[in-house]
Amino acid sequence: MSVFRSAVADWYTVPTGSMQPTIKEGDRIVVNKMAYDLRLPFTDKAMISFNIPERGEIVVFESKAADMRLIKRVIGLPGDVVSMKNEVVQINGKTLSYKLLEQRVQPNTPLITSLVETVGDIQHHINIDNTASNKLSNFAPVTVPEGHYLVLGDNRRNSSDSRVYGFVPHKELRVRQLLSLFQ
Repeated sequence: MSVFRSAVADWYTVPTGSMQPTIKEGDRIVVNKMAYDLRLPFTDKAMISFNIPERGEIVVFESKAADMRLIKRVIGLPGDVVSMKNEVVQINGKTLSYKLLEQRVQPNTPLITSLVETVGDIQHHINIDNTASNKLSNFAPVTVPEGHYLVLGDNRRNSSDSRVYGFVPHKELRVRQLLSLFQ
């Protein structure tokens, strides 16, 4: 069982709310450890790399820049030019599709805008906390380097992701999220 969990599949508990509303803090997720690389059990050494993430997939990675394990959504692939203006992402000059779900305004709760964002063939919900700082709501066009990915959290103003830690090298990818098991 230890070899299986080390090399094939495992589960993790999500430590923060940076992926809300898709994955909540405390949720348990099942992950595929063989999605991108075949690794030597009990090590981080990849024996064979055979896949890359698709745009829109949720990945778990061991971030050296953040010095912790993070879970985020892949937005930019190697060679992509990605920018963001007022929360709206552009990839290679094309604006992602957004659909407004709701804006919640209730006493003693922040104004939250919920949207459906379409990245490639994947639709998912994102939250924008309008009371949080918008310093991460914009960035100029950047080119994703070879062997790296640009990742974002679904809780856009409350996520430390590529906007804070930079691009994620392929070698830091560990797993692809398969499903979420709630608390």
